[in-house]
Amino acid sequence: MGYDELIDEALTTDFEGWDFSALKGRITYEGTLPWDYEQLVRDRLPTTKALLDLGTGGGELLASLAPLPHGTAATERHAPNLPVARRRLAPLGVEVTDTTATFPDASFDLITSRHEAYDPHEIRRLLTPGGTFLTQQVAGRDLEELNTALKAPPHDNATWSLPEATNGLRDAGLDVIWSAEATSTTTFHDIGALVLFLRMVPWQIPAFDVQTYAPHLRTLHESRAPLKATAHRFALLASTGP
Repeated sequence: MGYDELIDEALTTDFEGWDFSALKGRITYEGTLPWDYEQLVRDRLPTTKALLDLGTGGGELLASLAPLPHGTAATERHAPNLPVARRRLAPLGVEVTDTTATFPDASFDLITSRHEAYDPHEIRRLLTPGGTFLTQQVAGRDLEELNTALKAPPHDNATWSLPEATNGLRDAGLDVIWSAEATSTTTFHDIGALVLFLRMVPWQIPAFDVQTYAPHLRTLHESRAPLKATAHRFALLASTGP
């Protein structure tokens, strides 16, 4: 397809939650993470009485983990995802809110967060004695080649990293008992896939629109070369201690 067709398709493709199936084959990934976040969560569920999933998206991952502990709740701050998550998780008895403020102190013995921002002191407040926080995070310089290629501003949180996250949790009174980080290559094979991705992940380039970035988008399209970017992830397991 030509440039205009690819852009039109990208702007009219429907999606909801964290369903990236429309990009299958158009964005590819080289390498795998040396940890399995989903399995790390599953391993802890048998001994968990109350689980809080931060930034549940459309509830896709959380629903896949059923049966869930009786005291399971979730948050989602991205407004378009909130009704999707509620529709998917309500049959499982999971309340989905847009904030943690309504939960009392020491409400959960496991808090999970995949790619969701969090307040370390709020994590500490919500965890029971001996409770655990498990998170996989997107580093601040993740896919920065996209911003460079489109002459877009760098991320506001470009310094977000494993050391910064570790220090924040320790300052809040948590013990970091395991951590890891890894990078891999993400390849965007056509300009439509890039535009659709930026619609799905609007925080990569805030206020992105195709009119503003049209000159750079056209340049990338006309080069006919796939756009490669470096994905950067890190993970942490922290505990309140005995």
